[in-house]
Amino acid sequence: MKFINKLLRDEQGATAIEYGLIAALIAVAAITAMQSLGNELSTTFNKVGTSMSAANTAA
Repeated sequence: MKFINKLLRDEQGATAIEYGLIAALIAVAAITAMQSLGNELSTTFNKVGTSMSAANTAA
């Protein structure tokens, strides 16, 4: 009976799970932000490449 009471009062496992959930949430937020940034960078590089190609053709 003491063992069961001790297990019910032990909160270390719950804390580890909470930290794991926080880490997963941060990872999802970071991946979302990086995908958005990657799309913006791709668009910017495509615009620069098109402009350089047009300038090279005109010269």
